[in-house]
Amino acid sequence: MYELNEFRSCLERVTRILRNCQTRFHATGGAAAIAYGDPRTTQDVDLVIDPIPLNERVTTFIDQLQQDQFLFHADTIREALSAGRSFQAIDTLSTLKLVFYPCELVAGGFDRAVELEILPGLFFPVASRPDLVISKLVWISKGSHKSRRDVRQIVGRATETEMALVREFAEPLKLGALLDEVLAEPDEIDA
Repeated sequence: MYELNEFRSCLERVTRILRNCQTRFHATGGAAAIAYGDPRTTQDVDLVIDPIPLNERVTTFIDQLQQDQFLFHADTIREALSAGRSFQAIDTLSTLKLVFYPCELVAGGFDRAVELEILPGLFFPVASRPDLVISKLVWISKGSHKSRRDVRQIVGRATETEMALVREFAEPLKLGALLDEVLAEPDEIDA
């Protein structure tokens, strides 16, 4: 488990790096579920990043990661950005793993991201609830069991407008039936 000050330091440094590279980003995955009030743990921070400006400033990005004591492989980052694949960096100060996803699952996700206070005084861009639910559904379709619970927790706090967006985004991705299936499941197993 990570100390809060280590977690804060890592997020502050990666925020500075991405903003210096003029790259839009937001948290997704478990860290975003936590930001929306789901009490759970996570072993990494998943970040959706805009690949176009980052590709243009990849040398600066790599240099700043190195200066801020992140462990990574420069060629892997360059290749992943060119191919639109995810890549990772490890914060050597906290051992927190950052996973960067250079794509939006639903167009406009960067514009819908919200700044949430994830730690006292630390505001961080987080995927909107509808976008987070869609990303969790994609992970469920790939076998993630923990994401099933996350979807129910996130949807339980969603507004009617947010749920309408979830349904709107789910249909073209053929995730509507999966959403209904997950929402029908109980959170606890009856004994």
